[in-house]
Amino acid sequence: MPEDFTADFCDDHPDKTAVLGPGYQNYGGADRCQGEIVTIDLDRNNSDLITLLRDEDGAGKVVVVDAHQEYYAIVGEKLMQFAQSSGYAGIVVNGYVRDTEQIKAIPVALYALGTCSRKYIPVTRGQRDVPATFGGVSFSPGEYLYADRDGVIVTPAALR
Repeated sequence: MPEDFTADFCDDHPDKTAVLGPGYQNYGGADRCQGEIVTIDLDRNNSDLITLLRDEDGAGKVVVVDAHQEYYAIVGEKLMQFAQSSGYAGIVVNGYVRDTEQIKAIPVALYALGTCSRKYIPVTRGQRDVPATFGGVSFSPGEYLYADRDGVIVTPAALR
């Protein structure tokens, strides 16, 4: 994988790449990720994301979480451990994360808007495998996501 592969993909495939808007940064222990997109839409609580990360095979996949920028932590140390155990390459959250010191040691990429210490306790239901739109990009299950230090891009199909 080239050092700056998102930039190279944008240069080589300008008609096939959508670039996530500014403000998202990587808090995870991996500095890049790539894989097939799995989507989940959450209403503040992350219980459905826990189930996804803990119970499903994530090999070759990246989870895109639309938390609608609600100011609650969606991903922390335990969820990152589940993601690693299940083989997910990364998580992109339209929201916030916590436990940032601990998750630096977990080799999974985690892109989010920022940090928040609190989580939402009452259980609410999410929706799986639905299109999500944020940061100027539409994410659909089955598309591909590539992320590195230069940013996050989405393509309709794998570029390699």
